[in-house]
Amino acid sequence: MAVEGPSITATETEVVELLQRLLRIDSSNPPGRERECIELLAGELRSAGVEPRVLGRDSERPNLVARVAGRGEAPPLLLHGHADVVPASSEDWRHDPFGASIVDGELWGRGALDMKGGLAMLATVFLQATRPDAAPPGDLIFVVNSDEEAGGEHGAAWLVDEHPELFEGVRHALSEFGGYSHHVGGRRLYPVQVAQKRRCSLRATIRGEGGHGASPRRGQVAGKLGAALTAIDRRRLPTHLTAPVRLMIEAMAGGLPAPLQAALRLLLVPAATDPVLRIAGAQAEDLDPLLRNTATATIVGAGEAWNVLPTEAHIDLDGRLVPGHEPAELLDELAAILPDDTHLEIVQADPPPVRPEPDLELLPLLTSVLHEEDPDGHPFPLVTAGMTDARHYDRLGIQTYGFLPMRLPPGLMPQLLHATDERIPVAALAPGVAAIRRVVDRYRPR
Repeated sequence: MAVEGPSITATETEVVELLQRLLRIDSSNPPGRERECIELLAGELRSAGVEPRVLGRDSERPNLVARVAGRGEAPPLLLHGHADVVPASSEDWRHDPFGASIVDGELWGRGALDMKGGLAMLATVFLQATRPDAAPPGDLIFVVNSDEEAGGEHGAAWLVDEHPELFEGVRHALSEFGGYSHHVGGRRLYPVQVAQKRRCSLRATIRGEGGHGASPRRGQVAGKLGAALTAIDRRRLPTHLTAPVRLMIEAMAGGLPAPLQAALRLLLVPAATDPVLRIAGAQAEDLDPLLRNTATATIVGAGEAWNVLPTEAHIDLDGRLVPGHEPAELLDELAAILPDDTHLEIVQADPPPVRPEPDLELLPLLTSVLHEEDPDGHPFPLVTAGMTDARHYDRLGIQTYGFLPMRLPPGLMPQLLHATDERIPVAALAPGVAAIRRVVDRYRPR
């Protein structure tokens, strides 16, 4: 039986005060200054009678792992988040990005949305589970990672590689990215991340004849570089309608008005996918990268002296693979659009997930809880083009669900994620804690 938790008022005070303390710590990555956040949360846990483990590759960039015993009625459930944030310049913000000011009911600060707001919610749920007569059905594990924003090599990746025993028996986890309200066509949709694209970084190298800058000739490296960059920028790679993305689009369509439903479902017709995307333009820019492998030029280099024709140029590419696809397929797709003498190589690729498709067992529970919070809302499973620490835990067979419920004003999440003036409505925090707590209390997988 679920245990009645603290009142909304008490929970709001608890989670808001914790979030303010976290936001006032500059844990920007780079350079990575997470230790103070970890120490703050470790102190909160010790005050609640829980002794956490603090461990990491670098003592200045540690991770926190804590566990509270459950009633033995369910497997362990993992709550994981990250303490680092992307950098912020106070000159560009209307309020200090590390001041944690509350203005007109909104709490301002770098990380309010990604993801110190969610981290404060998860920590509050865990702290509540340590109280007398509040034990969850199964053990509850709380993990705070460093380094998520830069790939997780000091954080989740290291923890999974070096201490997999800490996660024995864990099948499911709650973390970012999802549970927030997303407004489309006058409706509130609630994405719950269940899968993401795989990272595959590449380098394209272009070679040609050198010479003196005073004697240019056609077909030089600079011209070939321009042709390659133009192809990457303007030509879409082939469409791939993968099972997780098909499920996502069908589920999204079910919550929208009829005209938008029809347009979304047309995306699932291979011959219509690209024409619909071209017509939709900016309205479909979030969906386009989910329907194909992508490679974005991020670093370009050529030449060493202003009066010498370069003999080599390179383009570093941020490649992302749709679920179920391999790096070799992306190489073949890029080779088909780039100049013939472009040499492509894989620099780094994430390992494939241990499951061919996401585990959706908890989706009905998460959906029902979101409906309790917002009966008019429409949850759907999300595949994202971005990366989170979920991909590291996936290597242990742990399915992470993006579930940090937040009722947000229209446009707030996409406009302010990693952006200037990041902030979160104070009123969204306590209901989010309550929703996560209900999932924890009802967690009994097959």
